[in-house]
Amino acid sequence: MTQRVDLANVMDRLAVDDVITGYAMAVDDSDWTAYRALFTPDGRADYRGAGGVEGPASEVADWLAGTMRLFPVRQHLIVNRRVRVQDLGGSPGDEATARADYVNPMRFASGEDFVCGGRYAFTLRRADGGWLLSSVVVEERWRRG
Repeated sequence: MTQRVDLANVMDRLAVDDVITGYAMAVDDSDWTAYRALFTPDGRADYRGAGGVEGPASEVADWLAGTMRLFPVRQHLIVNRRVRVQDLGGSPGDEATARADYVNPMRFASGEDFVCGGRYAFTLRRADGGWLLSSVVVEERWRRG
């Protein structure tokens, strides 16, 4: 690989990481406009692995907006990110995947704590304005509270 290809790969990986961080912040801040903007027009989200719904990201955002009202305090911690950018024979492609673990402490309006953890599977595509999510799949592995 040349230094130029290595730099492009690093830049893509940082951009994908930024999208993942934006995803967590949008959910935690109830910014459903920002959440929708992170997805491709045909983007989908699948929360069935955590007891939720699956569908077009815009419809899932509506579901999240209602569901997250139960938790006025919440914070996603997304860690152990493994980002893979498509390799087209030494050049970066326009698709990427990322797997990342999460811990999600939340608090009900009643003051009771609820914590869950699991893994995200993100699929992304390069668009004119940068990387966008084409899918998010949530696999909850544990919960407490």
